[in-house]
Amino acid sequence: MNILYLDCISGISGDMFIGALIDAGADPAVLQQGLKRLHIEDEYELEWRKVIKNGITATKFDVKLHAHSHGHGHSHEHAHSHGHEHAHEHMHSHDHGHEHSHSHEHDHTHSHDHAHEHVHSHAHEHTHSHDHEHGHDHTHSHGHTHSHDHGYEHIHSHAHEHVHDHTHSHEHSHNHDHTHSHGHSHDHDHTHSHGHTHSHGHTHDHHHRSYADIVKLIEAAGFKDSIAETALSIFRKIGEAEGKIHGVPLERVHFHEVGAVDSIIDIVGAAILLDHLQVEAVYASRIPVGSGKIRIDHGIYPVPAPATLEILKGVPLEQSAIRAELTTPTGAAIAAVLAQQFGPLPSMTVNRIGYGAGTKSFGEHPNVLRVMLGEM
Repeated sequence: MNILYLDCISGISGDMFIGALIDAGADPAVLQQGLKRLHIEDEYELEWRKVIKNGITATKFDVKLHAHSHGHGHSHEHAHSHGHEHAHEHMHSHDHGHEHSHSHEHDHTHSHDHAHEHVHSHAHEHTHSHDHEHGHDHTHSHGHTHSHDHGYEHIHSHAHEHVHDHTHSHEHSHNHDHTHSHGHSHDHDHTHSHGHTHSHGHTHDHHHRSYADIVKLIEAAGFKDSIAETALSIFRKIGEAEGKIHGVPLERVHFHEVGAVDSIIDIVGAAILLDHLQVEAVYASRIPVGSGKIRIDHGIYPVPAPATLEILKGVPLEQSAIRAELTTPTGAAIAAVLAQQFGPLPSMTVNRIGYGAGTKSFGEHPNVLRVMLGEM
């Protein structure tokens, strides 16, 4: 039997899960082709790149939203932490039907941890980290990078900053991230985007997708039954938790446009890649959730965030001294829905290993999700 073991040494998020599967050998082209069935490819592009986390090479997966897919936003309640990492990155990004300019820009990215991983039903939990990455990112980027790491780090590109004189117009965009050494591994992930909105946090154009909308989107995509059932089960887990926390029926739970796209890609993408890798059973370690407090609209709450904790009811949790949110609602739902058992590594023959990187960096351990594919 083909099994997947999730070694959640630093928690789990949707992007870390996708990154780990790609790192373990999943074909990104399969992910891209599968996601096209949703017919929302004009709203995003995908990026994956190699980074170094505390000496461990891992794959960082991001969903970049196109500027037109959301409106003008502003930031809320920034709590800052500082991570250190050396990321020698080769970013693969795939745009959809745009003409691009070949420009060298310094787009100073601000990484914001959003504790609701873009899932909003009238509550927005925000923690923000300044994760500075020394990265040599070769990106094709046209929009806003939303890197949902622990606590939903939204990397918002400010597309009109520090444009160098040597801008060359071409039909394909090859944005080159220019990193600057500051003496001690503060990574400045200068993501270069051609977006025109200066957006922090959630947007206010009031374009939402409800839980019911997302169900219809997935059901209409024509996925094989196993993929659709997995994706719908994970979304339902999140929707039920959000509905309970905020006192609204499941059908009325709304996902902000920005968050909905990210969540759809992570959740449907997870289902696509599990099918692609022919995973028959999933096992997981105990789930570390982090510690400390985060600020949400209703005040300061302890980690884990209310929705995350609701999702993880019945799942063995692990205490962590890290003062940050390690597990996001999407990551929690992926583990809670997929894993049939939580605990130590089961007896298995390991054939493939993958590391999915988060955005933050911690001194105590590499901020990665390790996955093992093998046979039992």
